Amino acid sequence: MAQRFGRKFSPDGASGGQRPVDAAPNAFDGKKPTKAGFKSNLLFLLPFAFVWKAFQGEPTDLALGLSAFGLLLLGAWQTREGLFAQEAYEARKTARRPALPRKILAAGLIGLGLGAGAVMADQPVLISALLGAIGAGLHLGAFGLDPLRDKGTEGIDTYQTDRVARAVDTGEKHLEGMRDAILRARDRQLEARVDRFTATARKLFRTVEDDPRDLTAARKYLGVYLQGAKEATAKFADLYASGRNPKMREDYLSLLDDLETTFANRTTALLSDDHTDLNVEIEVLRDRLRFETPTKV
Repeated sequence: MAQRFGRKFSPDGASGGQRPVDAAPNAFDGKKPTKAGFKSNLLFLLPFAFVWKAFQGEPTDLALGLSAFGLLLLGAWQTREGLFAQEAYEARKTARRPALPRKILAAGLIGLGLGAGAVMADQPVLISALLGAIGAGLHLGAFGLDPLRDKGTEGIDTYQTDRVARAVDTGEKHLEGMRDAILRARDRQLEARVDRFTATARKLFRTVEDDPRDLTAARKYLGVYLQGAKEATAKFADLYASGRNPKMREDYLSLLDDLETTFANRTTALLSDDHTDLNVEIEVLRDRLRFETPTKV
């Protein structure tokens, strides 16, 4: 007899002995659509308009056409990277402005590329420069400027905010490593479960950013424990992808449950200014991160 795969009234949960993996907050809570979408992707098509022409003319045309291609392609890449940097800046309550204004740089590169393409098309230098300037201006109008000021740092010790920014960056890299590793398991429910833990971990990040004094109490969570979680995820994904061992899956989900509970408790403790000694909790979590993946069946 067919058996419903999911919790009651849910097509993607679990029943009949299958453990639920997504019983709580939606993995998309707090997320916004990325700005690096259709408009920025269109920029990657523009450079190819100059390649065909470059190989049909004189050597000068070849040089100008390839220069235009390279400048426009680099400009498109910098635009997308600038949009990602802006999203990371906007997601944080305390953030430094990007060290490199990528969108402004991209506008300049695209302007130069269009100018080189216009010269290749036998346009006067003045007209080519004007076309390049118009292209750069339109780019800035379409994608805007990079963040040019620090956010949320007024009246806060710069040294402390720098320490928090570095710690959060480290934590984000570990979370990205977890999300990349779990893709190798080819299990959409596990991917959703890792996304849910990621959302919980980022709540701790935002709490530390709100009050940099909390960094001392949360540093191990942003570094040691997330690194351990990333390594455990990579180990699990590689073994599970080849064996699909249910016990292995169950153990990994238990690890995520423990991690999520521990991070949520740490966030609650910081929000309530509860600086109780958490050495016991830390030792338990450390043991969980050293768990041995069950032998493949």
